[in-house]
Amino acid sequence: MLPDSSTRLNKYISESGICSRREADRFIEQGNVFINGKRATIGDQVKPGDLVKVNGQLIEPREADDLVLIALNKPVGIVSTTEDGERDNIVDFVNHSKRIFPIGRLDKDSQGLIFLTNHGDLVNKILRAGNDHEKEYLVTVDKPVTDEFIRGMGAGYRFSGP
Repeated sequence: MLPDSSTRLNKYISESGICSRREADRFIEQGNVFINGKRATIGDQVKPGDLVKVNGQLIEPREADDLVLIALNKPVGIVSTTEDGERDNIVDFVNHSKRIFPIGRLDKDSQGLIFLTNHGDLVNKILRAGNDHEKEYLVTVDKPVTDEFIRGMGAGYRFSGP
């Protein structure tokens, strides 16, 4: 945080690495967040020198040298999710000491390069559709690629599922 700047409280909490912005909003709504001893509300700003407590724990902003950026060749069988209940999730697979999350997704049956980070703003800048970041996928199929196959794939696939 720059000396004369302020940061939204949920972003400040998220950047400390203890939870996501949504989770921070829940803590704030539940009355579990205090700034300088005063109960915080959604939309509050944090200024340099403010003391922020979440669930009674004093938190510190993440320093630039705390940034984690991992390039992983994700193997088949690992799920690109942060859900604790999901078996073989990518966060457990990497087993990093900091709270990290994937930038984007690769299906369980896919392998390839995926980035993980603890920097929420970086994730948003990369994934936001308006930023027009191109993605390239190399796909292996288990049958010949005919004109009919290409037309069928171009038409899309409808399914009903959960």
